[in-house]
Formats: sequence, structure tokens, C-alpha cells
Amino acid sequence: MSDEENAEHSTDQIYLRDAYQQTVEATVVAVRDDAVALDHTVFYATGGGQPHDTGTLADQGGNTWQVHNVRKEGDLIWHWVDGQPSPEGTAVSGTVDWERRLQLMRTHTALHILCGVIWNEWGVLVTGGNMEPLAARMDFEFSPLPEGFAARVTELVNAEIAADRPIEVSFLERAVALADPELIRTKVNLIPEWVTDIRVVDIVGLDRQADGGTHVASTGAVGRFEITKTESKGKGNKRVRMVLHDA
Repeated sequence: MSDEENAEHSTDQIYLRDAYQQTVEATVVAVRDDAVALDHTVFYATGGGQPHDTGTLADQGGNTWQVHNVRKEGDLIWHWVDGQPSPEGTAVSGTVDWERRLQLMRTHTALHILCGVIWNEWGVLVTGGNMEPLAARMDFEFSPLPEGFAARVTELVNAEIAADRPIEVSFLERAVALADPELIRTKVNLIPEWVTDIRVVDIVGLDRQADGGTHVASTGAVGRFEITKTESKGKGNKRVRMVLHDA
């Protein structure tokens, strides 16, 4: 499908509004050799340090494909599958690997709690980060780390988890969102210029920032937070590595 034809289609990213929806009924709107784009999806596309979802697509003829990669290109979400994909116009059912998704949701929320705690305690910005299910790293503009940092942060983060704070999602016009400097917690604004409505994730009473990832409904669902290592990545850049436990 050409770029001009692609422009006629877009994918409704259901996870931006409801991270707990696990299945979707959709139609194939574009096809490549090993990937399909859908008109609706519950599969998160890699971005913002959060990796893509995995899962399955199935058509009404009994064919099933494993989804092993998901990427956003323009207005379309592409789903890479094993085997020859269904042709354009095919109705398919999609199901996310829920265990993986939930672990990523817990991890992403833990990183926002970590950001909130560090911002409120020291007013320090994020310089980078990445995550996998139940483990992550995040870099902060510290030079050096404060004395007793790991123990203090661990105590504060787990206290916020125990507080079971609700997490709310809303959307703001770009100009309104960017007028609030506290919504951007990264040293560099990573929101693409073409994004007109900015999604805001609010851990009520702790942390409110622009974000496109998936999150649990309240901090109590995160689990127990542990810092496994702190590292220096140069002047003004310190790395925090963390894991989550179920209890």
C-alpha cells in the first residue's frame, strides 16, 4: 500500500483510553509481507521506553497468527506476525498476552512513582530510561547522588504504592499541556511536533505528566519496589536500576 493510500486509514489505539481491554474485533486496513495494520487495536506499539505487546490475531476461517512486534508508523499501528498475513478487508480478533502487558503496566507505573518521588524530594529531571516486564532503569540529572539515596527512595516509593493512589488519564490540547512545565519530566521534550492532543497520566496527589504508555489503575497494583543498583553514567547523569516483586 502506498503512502497516499495509507493516509486514508488510521488505527484507533484503544489502550490509550483503556489499558485493561485485552481483546479487539478489527479489520485489516493495510498489508505487508509479514505485517498487518488494523483499524482498531489493543496492542501497544513500542515507544516512550515501553516495549510492544505480544499476543495473537485470528480470522474467522480458523487461522491464527502470533504477534511478535508492534510499531506505529504515521497514523497506522503495524502488527508483525508469523506467516502470511490476512488480506486487506479481513475481519480479525486480537488478543494481548495479558501477563506480559500487566507486568509492563506495573513497571511503567513504578517508574512514574519513582519520577514523582525524586521530583518532589529533589526536583531532578529524567534524562533517559527503558523497561522490560518487572524490571527497568531510569537516569536522572544528579551529580552526585544524595547520601542514603537508594534506601530513602525505596522507602518513599513503597509508601506511595501502599497508599494505593488512583491513576487517571486525560487529554489536553498541545498548547495547554506545554504551558505547564511540570507535565514534561524529561530533560528534553520527547513529544513529537505532530501530536496535537497530549495524553496526561495523573497519579493523584503524587505525579502528573505527559505520557503515552499503559498503566495500572492504582499504585497498589504495582507490587514491591526494589532498587538493585545505582550507577554513574557521567557528570550529571546517574542511573537507577529497579525490579518489582509480587509482594
